[in-house]
Parts: sequence; C-alpha cells; structure tokens
Amino acid sequence: MYKNIVFALCGCLMAFGGFAQSPSIDSILKQVEQNNQELKALSEYVESKRLELKSGNNLPDPQLGAYYLPFGDHSTGDYTEFQISQSFEFPTVYGARGNLIDQQSVQLELDYQAKRQDILAVAKNHCLNLIYLNKRLDTETLRVEQAKQVFDQVQELYEKEQVGILELNKAKVAWMQEQFKIQQIESDVKNTLLQLVNLNGGNELSFTQGEYSASLVLAAKDSVWQEKQVIDPELTQLKQQETIAQQSLSLAKNKSLPNLTAGYNTQGVAGERFSGVYAGVTIPLWSNRNKVKAAQSQLDFQQTFTSSKTLQAYASFEKQYNDYQIMLSKFQEYEATLTGLNSDELLLQAYQLGELSFLEYYMELQFYRQAYDAMLDMQYQLYISQNQLLKHQL
Repeated sequence: MYKNIVFALCGCLMAFGGFAQSPSIDSILKQVEQNNQELKALSEYVESKRLELKSGNNLPDPQLGAYYLPFGDHSTGDYTEFQISQSFEFPTVYGARGNLIDQQSVQLELDYQAKRQDILAVAKNHCLNLIYLNKRLDTETLRVEQAKQVFDQVQELYEKEQVGILELNKAKVAWMQEQFKIQQIESDVKNTLLQLVNLNGGNELSFTQGEYSASLVLAAKDSVWQEKQVIDPELTQLKQQETIAQQSLSLAKNKSLPNLTAGYNTQGVAGERFSGVYAGVTIPLWSNRNKVKAAQSQLDFQQTFTSSKTLQAYASFEKQYNDYQIMLSKFQEYEATLTGLNSDELLLQAYQLGELSFLEYYMELQFYRQAYDAMLDMQYQLYISQNQLLKHQL
C-alpha cells in the first residue's frame, strides 16, 4: 500500500513539474517584449529623439571677437579691441521650453507603449490560436481513434461477408479524412509557432497550453471604458497632444520677451586701455509676430480633435463590447446544450447494435461534430475579441 502511495505522489509531482515547465501566455509575452527586434529599435529611436529634444534647449555658443587696427594715419600706437559675449533668451523661455520638451518626451514614450501593445496583442493572438489548435488536436486525435475502431469493425464484418466493399471503403475514407485533419492542424501549429518565434526575435520557445486560463466574463462596459481612458496609450496620446499644444502656446508667449546679451570688452591703444562689461537687448518686434495666435489656433484645433476622436473611439468600443456580449451569450447557450450530450459514444453504440447503417451513423456523427467544432471556433473568436477589447492591459 505504501508503495502505491509513493508512486501516486511521484506521479503528481511529475505532472506538476510538467505543467510548471510549460510557459504561460504572460511569460511568452514577457519574452517577446524583451527580445522583439522592432521594439528594441524603437526604444533606441525614442532615446535618441529624447536627447535631440533636450539639445534644443541649450544656450547658444559664446562669441569671441577681436580687433587689431595697425593701418591708417595715427600718431599713437595701434588700436586693439577684444570682446567675449554670451547671448541668451529671456530666462522664462528656457523654463517653458523645458516643460514642452518634457511633454514631448512623454509623447514619445506613449508612442512606444502603443507599438508595444500592438506587438504583444499579436503575440497573444498567436498564443490563443495555439490553445485553440491544441484543443482541436486533442479532439481530432480522439476522432481518429474512433474512426479506426469503426473501420476495424467494418473490415471484420466485410471479411465475414456481412457488409459490402462500398461500406468498407466509406469507413476507410472517413478514417483517412480524420488523419488528414490532424496533419493540417499540426502544420498550423508549426506555422503559428514560427510567427511567434519571429516576434520573439528569432529565439526559440515552446507553448503547449491546452486550455484558456482567462474568464470570458468582462467587467461592466463603463468600467472598462474608464480604465481605457486612463491607461490606453492610443487615448492618452490625444490628451498628451493637447497638453503639448498648451505648452507650445506658453512657449510662444514667453518668446515675446526680449533676448539678452552680456559680455566683457577691452580696447585701447598703447598706454591707454579701457575695459568693462557689455550688455545688449534684442527686442522681438517681428520674429514672434503671429506665433502666439498660431499656437492658440493649434490648441483650439487639438482640443476639438481630441473630443472628436474620443467620441469615435467610444462608439467603436461600445459596438465591439456589445457584439462581444451577444457572441458570449450564444456561446454559453451552445456550450450548455452540447456539454454532456456524449453524442459520439451514443451513435457508436447505436451503430454497433445495428440500429444505424454506416452512412446514417456517419451523417449523424458529422452533424454533432460540426456543432462542437463551431463551439470551439466561437470560443476562440471570443478570446481574440477579448484580447482586442483589453489590449490596454498588456
């Protein structure tokens, strides 16, 4: 008895170990985020653009000038002059531009997050497809076994001359068709894994999960929408563009203030020197003309554009959410009807008892199998739709 208990515990531990070694969807997405070449390139691009933006708020280079005038009629020594000066915009301009650069950097990060979510959503779709294919593979494997069992029985009856060659051929074709389906599914699994590996930067990975882990039930529509408005980069980008337009207006107003120049100057001839500070002011009478109005117009446009795009996004989200709920309701009805029917075994028993001919058995079997396949496909489409609705959570 103790030996049986030990073997049972070992079997449980091995099963748990095998489950732990099979990566989850979340672990696959983490690998893709780390290894995806497009995301790596985009991250480097974002960093270069961020540094480029920061360089736009540097002071201009200092100016160094000198005069040496030895020519001409003069009784004194040669005239010399030396000057060093630094020009700069009004100090508040640098603060306003710095705030604008910070907001533009946030926009770059949102661009990266939007692309990241697009890539992870595609990767998750591939994972969901693999789960769907694994479920179909399990189903088709069982069907092949059943088809082989029927073929063996028909062949035995044929050898006893109780059925004709036509019925034997039908049973063999039915068995072959199920085998072909398995080959096609296995090919689809390989192709899907190749696409997943490509998203993973060419690094090999395995994914053998056979059941969906997430619930199909969604939170209330208003709750999901409020969450999307807060964390969905495609929606927060709109608000961020509005913030950038507001900060651009602030910068334009600050640039109406004068530019300043300060420096040191020394000049004179032999025996006489004069030195002191140098100061200058550049009044922006013309350079900033209409720029404040243009910035204000851009802000007005952005506010209207944000409102319009948000309404469009909500309309699209609402339709998708409602369609999802309708499909979920149909799937739940389908599942409740088909679960527990045990149609394959009942039909097989009826055929074995001679209550159905092979053709009747096969036609009835295909009806129930098509219904079950439709349920699997509907379940898969629901998870794909859910992935799109909740993409902002990736």
